[in-house]
Amino acid sequence: MNTSVNPAYEILHETALKAPSSSGVYLWRNEKGTVIYVGKAKNLKNRLSSYFSGERHIKVQLLVSNASSIEYITTSNEYEAFLLENNLIKKYSPRYNIQLKDGKSYPSLKITNEEFPRLFKTRQIKKDGSIYYGPYPDSGALETFIETLYKVYPVRHCRTFKKRTAPCMYYHIGRCKAPCCGKIDKDSYNEFIEEIKSLLEGKGDETVAKMTSIMKAAAASLNFEKAARIRDGLRALTVMQNQNLVEDFVSMDDRDYISHWREGELVSFTVLKIRGGKLLGRDNFRVESIADDDELLEEFAAAYYSDEEDLPPSVFVSEEDNSKILGEWLENLKPGEKHSQKPKTKLVTVKCSQDDRRFSAENRRHAAILNMAKNNAHEDIIRRLRERGDMPALEELKKLLGLPRLPDRIEGFDIAHIGGKFPVASLISFWKGNPDKKNYRYFRLKTTDGVIDDFASMREAATRRYSRLKNENESLPDLILIDGGIGQVNAVDGILKALDLDIPIAGLAKRDEEIWRPHASKPICLPKRSDALRLLQRVRDETHRFATSRNQTLRTKENTVSIFSTLPHVGEKREKLLLKTFTTIENLAKTEESQIAQLLHIRADEAGEILLSAKNLAQQRKEAKKSKKMVLTRGLNDENYSSTGEENSYTKALASAALDLKVAEP
Repeated sequence: MNTSVNPAYEILHETALKAPSSSGVYLWRNEKGTVIYVGKAKNLKNRLSSYFSGERHIKVQLLVSNASSIEYITTSNEYEAFLLENNLIKKYSPRYNIQLKDGKSYPSLKITNEEFPRLFKTRQIKKDGSIYYGPYPDSGALETFIETLYKVYPVRHCRTFKKRTAPCMYYHIGRCKAPCCGKIDKDSYNEFIEEIKSLLEGKGDETVAKMTSIMKAAAASLNFEKAARIRDGLRALTVMQNQNLVEDFVSMDDRDYISHWREGELVSFTVLKIRGGKLLGRDNFRVESIADDDELLEEFAAAYYSDEEDLPPSVFVSEEDNSKILGEWLENLKPGEKHSQKPKTKLVTVKCSQDDRRFSAENRRHAAILNMAKNNAHEDIIRRLRERGDMPALEELKKLLGLPRLPDRIEGFDIAHIGGKFPVASLISFWKGNPDKKNYRYFRLKTTDGVIDDFASMREAATRRYSRLKNENESLPDLILIDGGIGQVNAVDGILKALDLDIPIAGLAKRDEEIWRPHASKPICLPKRSDALRLLQRVRDETHRFATSRNQTLRTKENTVSIFSTLPHVGEKREKLLLKTFTTIENLAKTEESQIAQLLHIRADEAGEILLSAKNLAQQRKEAKKSKKMVLTRGLNDENYSSTGEENSYTKALASAALDLKVAEP
C-alpha cells in the first residue's frame, strides 16, 4: 500500500509496533475522532502489526487508509477483551465491523428444556426455552468442564430421550441414573440439574467440596487415573468460575473504578465505568503532580467529579488508595434538582489480592476490574515516557553523575546463574530513556562456568562487549549501569581502563537503591520519586529480567533429555527413530531383539544390549511410579489438605509428578 495515501500511516504503524503484548481491545478512529472499527486481540502488538504486514484484504486497506489514530484498552485476559469488544461495538456501531468480523462465535454451555435435561457445548443460541451459560472463549476448558460434570453428576448423555426397557452402558458404569427406564424420578433427577445451575451461577462451593472428596477417595484407593481427572476438572472449574469477572456485573448498580500509575511527577489515572451492568469503556487522564501518593486520588477526584450529576452510586478504589477524607467528600456532595432522589455516593475500598481464596467471589471481581484499570494506567505512563523521551530523567542523571553529555544511550549489565551453572550476562540498551530491544545481547560466560564469581563474570562480559566495539569502531554508550555495588563497578572500570576507553559507569545496589561510582567512598542516594532514580531502576530491572529469562532457557534445554538417548549404541538419529517407532521405553522393552536390529540396521549383540538396557529402565520407572503413588496418597490424606481442592504445602510439589505418569517421556 502506498503510504502517501494516508499521511498518518507511519504514525499508525509506529503505534502498532509499540503496543503492549497483552490482551485487549483496540479502536480505529478517523480524522474526526469517530470510531470506525473495534477489534479484540489476545496479543495487541501482534494483531495491530498484522494490519501493516504482508498481503492485506482490500477492506483492511480501506480501514487503514481512512484511519487517523489507534487507541487500545488492555485487559487481563481474552475473555474480558471479548466482552468489552461487544459492548463497544454496540455503543459505537463502527462502519467497518460488519465487513471485517470473521463471523466466529464462541461456544456456550446449554442445558436443554426437557423433562430430563441434558447439557452440552453449542455455538448456536436458539429460543427454545433452554438455558445458556457463557459464551466462553476457551473451548478446551469448556469441554473439560462439561466432561467433569458428567463424571460427577449421573445425568443422561443421549441426544434424544426415548423410553427404553433396558438401560444403556452409562447406567451400568454408574454414569447415568437411566431416567429412560424409570430408574429415577423427575424431581430427584432435577436436583442434579439445579446443582449444576448453581455451580454455573457462582454458587458451587458444595460441588467443589464434593469433587474434592471424590478425588481424595480415588487417590486413597490408588485409582490415580480418576484422581488426575478430578484434579483437572477442579482446575477447569476454577477457570470457569473466575472467567466471568466482567460479565457478572449485570445485576449491579452503576459504578466507577479508579486506579492510577505513577512515574516520578507523571501520573496517569484510569476510570472504568460500569453502566447498566456493562463495562462501556475507559477514561484516561494525564496529570503532573508533586503531591504525596496518599493525596493523589483526592486531588484527582475533586477535579473529575466537579459535576455532581456524573456521580455514580459507588466509586471503587483499591485498599492502598483508601481515603477517609475523599469518602466523606463524596457522600456530602449534593446532586442537582434532576437527581435529588439519587442516593449519596459512597467510596468502596477493595482488597486487590483477587486470587486469594479467603476473599469472596464478589471481592475478586471488583479486584479484577481495579487491576484492569491499573494496567491501563501503567500502559499510558509507558506511552507518555516514550513520547517525551524521558528527558527530565536524562537531564537529572547528567547533572547528578557529572556526565560530559546527556546519557541518550545507556547500556545495562546483570549476571544470572544457578549455583554457578549456566552463567549468563545480559546486556540491555536504553535509547533516550526507553528500551531499545534490537540492541539487546546476552553472553554465555565461559571463564566462570561452575564458579560463583560475579566480579569475574562482569569482567568477562565487559571485555567481550567493549573490545569488540573498539575494534569495529562502533559508537560507545553514554553510560554503563551495573546491577550491583562498588565491587562490580570497580571490576568493569578496570576493564575499560585496560582497553583505554572513557565511558562513565554507575552501579545500582538493590538493597538501599544506592548509586555507586568507581572507587567512591560513599554512594549517591536519591529521593524515591527522583526521575533519575526511576530511570536507573527501569534499566536495572530490565537487565535482571533479560538475564534470568535466558538462564531459564538454558536450564530447560539442558534438562530436556530423551530417555532413548541414554541407551547404548543410540545416537541422535537412532534416538529419533526409536521414539517415532515405540513412543515409550516400556514399548521398546516388550519388543524382540531382531526387530530392533532390523530397525536400526545393527548387529544382534548390539540390539541385545539396547533391549536389556530398555528393560532395566522400564523396571526402574515402574518402581519409581509406585513410590510416587504412595507419596501422593500420604499427601492427599494429610489432615491439612485444603477443602477447596488446592494442594497443601506437602503435596503441592509432589502431586503433579505423581499423577503425570509420563513425566520422563520425551
